[in-house]
Amino acid sequence: MAQPNYRKIYAMKAQREKRIKDICPTIPRNSGIYAFTRTDEAGIRRSYVGQAVNLLERCASHLGEYDHIALSLKKHGFYSAENPYGWKLDYKTCPKSELDDREINTIKAFADKGFQMYNVTAGGQGLGKVVSGQYKQPKTYTQGIQQGKKVLARELSSIAEKHLTIRLKPEKEHNKVSQKQYEKFMDLLKVGESDEQ
Repeated sequence: MAQPNYRKIYAMKAQREKRIKDICPTIPRNSGIYAFTRTDEAGIRRSYVGQAVNLLERCASHLGEYDHIALSLKKHGFYSAENPYGWKLDYKTCPKSELDDREINTIKAFADKGFQMYNVTAGGQGLGKVVSGQYKQPKTYTQGIQQGKKVLARELSSIAEKHLTIRLKPEKEHNKVSQKQYEKFMDLLKVGESDEQ
């Protein structure tokens, strides 16, 4: 098994932190609450609020993730004169012991001001988190395999429907094993029809 290239990993981390420092030069490595905000082309205000033990490190880590806020940061970039619809970043430091309460209150305050929140929970790290947004269970390896089977079945079914005739070989038409295999094949094609997204 190949060893991780730590030099490359730390270089990428440093590059992401530099990008955050470029848009928010005063952001510290202290604990606190951060908020990404943007106003889109339709004038809709959007926000994502989070808590961090290390503000700079946590905000930078969003640039290397693949959740909904990270993908939006990548898609829309950061605010500038050339990019008026990009994301802005603001923060407030606070003691670690206050992070949960401050995050909950900040999310509520932004929502009360009319921001469309990217947060999927109402905040805090404690038990009983309240889901406030659209929450999709992250796909596990097995769920990914199942989804791949559905996509393949859908594609094969479409090709078969448009271009092929699927039947048993004449000499196998009365063979029970062949008939069961034919049924199994047709059932596999139907997998793509169920739970279409």
